[in-house]
Amino acid sequence: MSQSESVGAATAPDEDAFARARMPPPEERGNWLRRLFVRYPWHLSAVVGILCITWYGLRNRHIPEPPEVMFQVPAFSLVDQDGAVFSAETMQGDVWIASFFFTSCPSICPRITKAMMELQAKLDEADVPVRLVSFSVDPENDTPEVLKRYANTAGADEQRWRFVTGPRAEMESLVVGGFKTAMDPKEREGSVGMFDIAHTTKLVLIDRDGGVRGYYNTDPEGLDEVFHRSQHVLRAR
Repeated sequence: MSQSESVGAATAPDEDAFARARMPPPEERGNWLRRLFVRYPWHLSAVVGILCITWYGLRNRHIPEPPEVMFQVPAFSLVDQDGAVFSAETMQGDVWIASFFFTSCPSICPRITKAMMELQAKLDEADVPVRLVSFSVDPENDTPEVLKRYANTAGADEQRWRFVTGPRAEMESLVVGGFKTAMDPKEREGSVGMFDIAHTTKLVLIDRDGGVRGYYNTDPEGLDEVFHRSQHVLRAR
């Protein structure tokens, strides 16, 4: 070994020695938390308090109560778009949302159907087992065959969304007396023999036992509300 190499080797830094110098003695290594708490008691207390409050809030987060039952939907027996009997018993055990429309409606019905389409998409995406029922208020023209075509055009999932009609007297009894909404045919102005049928634009939320839980608008806020409220009703036992 040359003299320069000998000097270099003798003066090379001892990295292990530096590491040992920076490391606290063994008896102090387990006391860092105690020293930190003594030095910053209020800071640590605040952190611990925030963590406890957050944990408690997550553990006990409030799930809103479902809306109260307003009244019961009476028994009814109608037919759906397949010509099959559709009754109150058909929906027993299901939470469902009802709408009212007629297929030749030139004004508000397209908006109502669009709202139901959006609800179907939201329910499908969230995998929420809430069903949809659209009641026609024009039974003379909205036969099962007409409703079937309309349902297909709307992209209705037949397992979730049914379209229903029946004799006028029974429809009026259910819509007006049962759901406590309007059904009032009036001749269209300037169109002889053509009728508009006044009816509600509201969506109605019904529970597993046929109890009406609320009426909701078809605007984005109303759809969001009935979507969430239907899940609250689902959780109720």
